[in-house]
Amino acid sequence: MSNENQELRKAGLKVTPPRVKILQLLESASEQHLSAEDVYKMLLEAGEDVGLATVYRVLTQFESAGLVMRHNFDGGHSVFELDRGDHHDHMVCTDSGKVIEFHNEQIEELQHQIAEEHGYELTGHSLVLYVKKKES
Repeated sequence: MSNENQELRKAGLKVTPPRVKILQLLESASEQHLSAEDVYKMLLEAGEDVGLATVYRVLTQFESAGLVMRHNFDGGHSVFELDRGDHHDHMVCTDSGKVIEFHNEQIEELQHQIAEEHGYELTGHSLVLYVKKKES
């Protein structure tokens, strides 16, 4: 049984050709943050006959099953990335739209500290920094 089939079953999803194709595409894509439209275009380029509505539906199912995470960066459109279980934050270039992942232990510790100072326990967070290239 293929790795994708096992992942789908483990997530409680029935193995269907569109789900397998979309999961394979997400796992092999060079860009880690893809919109539903990006996935659809890549499927068309690969000669796959999967409709845009199916792509949206499958990505939403993957999100509910914990296979992907949805991000809504400024600009309003959603992008999806595989949930590999490792926490990271994001920077979004305001000029190009490029998404850069990063992890910083000091930021992680500071967030816990701030929550505790206010009498709370941090249960999760999403940090997005909006950046642009420095002019030389």
